Amino acid sequence: MRLLEIRSYELKPGSRDEYDRLFREEASPLLLKHGIDVVAHGSSVGDPNGYFLMRAFDDLADRQSREKAFYSSREWREGPREPVVSRIVVYTDAVVELEDDVVEMVRRALAR
Repeated sequence: MRLLEIRSYELKPGSRDEYDRLFREEASPLLLKHGIDVVAHGSSVGDPNGYFLMRAFDDLADRQSREKAFYSSREWREGPREPVVSRIVVYTDAVVELEDDVVEMVRRALAR
């Protein structure tokens, strides 16, 4: 079993393309470096200001420790943090527990 975090963002109008570029080129590589499994990310269908991010973790403790290490890292704080965060109006998280193979099916289905 794995935890799948599904994060939904409302971005500032007109900022989604730049947010996506920042995520792909700067934030995503940092998440990977910190051992955070990005399952999928991208634009929300039908919402010009919507974006989503799905990340997988072993359990709640794993999620908490990896997020703490990532968000407190110098690379994040002095790197893409400000340009990424400045484009977000609000976000919400849903966390569900899924079988490993279901997480992999989601990854394949949403691969870019």
